[in-house]
Amino acid sequence: MNNKRALVLIFIVLASVIRAQTPDSKIKVILYGDKGSTGKGIPRVTELLGNDPQFSVVKLNAEQLRTQDWSDAKAIIFTGGSGSGQSKTIGEAGVKKVREFVENGGGYIGICAGAYLACEGFSWGLKVLDAKTVSNKWKRGEGTVKLEFTPKGQEVLGFKPGEHDIRYANGPIYCAANIEAIPDFEPLALFRTELAENGSPKGVMVNAPAMVAAPFGKGRVLCSSPHPEQTAGMESWIVNATLWVAKAK
Repeated sequence: MNNKRALVLIFIVLASVIRAQTPDSKIKVILYGDKGSTGKGIPRVTELLGNDPQFSVVKLNAEQLRTQDWSDAKAIIFTGGSGSGQSKTIGEAGVKKVREFVENGGGYIGICAGAYLACEGFSWGLKVLDAKTVSNKWKRGEGTVKLEFTPKGQEVLGFKPGEHDIRYANGPIYCAANIEAIPDFEPLALFRTELAENGSPKGVMVNAPAMVAAPFGKGRVLCSSPHPEQTAGMESWIVNATLWVAKAK
């Protein structure tokens, strides 16, 4: 009898170890990969999260996003490209599904175009973030700018105080939309320098939010105007951001 009990205990321990090593134990992350998402964002996020054993990354096109059941995911990510293009491609059904996912407790990360997509201030937006842009002249330019993380940003994203260089490519310059039904956002980082090309207004980017976070329903939203995933030295950003929206940190 003692031998049988010992064997049962060994079996239970081994089963637990096997379960701990299966993809089911990982944080499932949906990465949107279809029209509207272009450039290096998708491959870079795939690489950085894919190399981390905490995550299981599933890339979905618009049709899969609309029709498949991915309610077991902890977060969804929209990278750079065109926010309006992303919205148009996933369609009204996709917009509704993503919004409900976040409202029901899922996490949302938007980078550049994905940060535009989150906004309340666009008719085509997901309206999960109480934000709009200070100007409709969005083509501010591409290059390196400086930002500084707030104390909350340092806590959530793991970066040290002081200014940091980061790649910027026409990302949104946020201000509050002041919609009472949507919680206010909190800045995680502030721009300290700016690009203002193509007739875009000067002076509005410096000290404006570069990264923001907010609750939405039971979920969390985190958006970045610039591209930390494409900036040397910021490789940990997407990991910490995903852990935070997935409520794993």
